[in-house]
Amino acid sequence: MTSASSPYLAGRLLVAMPGIGDPRFERAVILLCEHDQAHAMGLAVNRPVEGLTIADLLGRLDVQVGPEAPDDLVLMGGPVEPERGFVLHTRDSGVGHNAGVAIAGDLMLTASREILDALAASDRRPRRVAMAVGYAGWSAGQLERLVFDDDHEHKWSRALAKIGVSAENLSAHAGRA
Repeated sequence: MTSASSPYLAGRLLVAMPGIGDPRFERAVILLCEHDQAHAMGLAVNRPVEGLTIADLLGRLDVQVGPEAPDDLVLMGGPVEPERGFVLHTRDSGVGHNAGVAIAGDLMLTASREILDALAASDRRPRRVAMAVGYAGWSAGQLERLVFDDDHEHKWSRALAKIGVSAENLSAHAGRA
């Protein structure tokens, strides 16, 4: 969990800019789950896998599923290791808090068999749950390079260039098309 003065971004949302140029992240909303000096890891929270519910996936993983198992769609968390699963959940689950990573406030990330069993059991299931396969990952310093560098004069134009926009092509005039 990050504090307000932390240079790290865990617990924050990354929202893809229009024209990002990478279809894997077009219109993506990514919750940063972990971020430190070594790496960053997040899950896209707006990419449902059509036709795959949490109950279906639990069944495929040989978890005993009851009739009240969650029927929410599983999310495609990102392009890295799509065979791995992750559960975002509130702290009120029947799962020991040492099994997961605290993200922010009441939110945790867990990837253990224990959380899968808790999802299938209505008496241990967290109040709020999202399940994802795959994740988005960044190497050391990759997110911070633009945000925290000292070249403030050119940061704006470099940020535009990263999304494929040239400042010379922008207009200060608004209009309708």
